[in-house]
Amino acid sequence: MNTPGTISRPLAHDPEKQVPSMNPSPLSLIARPEAGAFDERQNRKLEMQLMPEALARAQYCERRREAENERRALALVAARRLQRRAERTQMRARRALAMAVMN
Repeated sequence: MNTPGTISRPLAHDPEKQVPSMNPSPLSLIARPEAGAFDERQNRKLEMQLMPEALARAQYCERRREAENERRALALVAARRLQRRAERTQMRARRALAMAVMN
């Protein structure tokens, strides 16, 4: 069997059924604007080119989320520390008041 083409893209006899090549001529795009297979391959190629950008964006979002969680945790620790200090000051004030009333 001597048919031109490759195993993955056999060349059909009917021009309408032929799979467009990766680098179509400009005339073929004008003649067939609905070149779906070519557009799909181009889209897949574009997706592959944009993958590092998408990965970097995802990593950036994850790091930003981690930094925000870290900031919240530090703020909570600081708030608890201030609360304990305020409670100790309150207890000292009560003690001083009780001592003043007893004398």
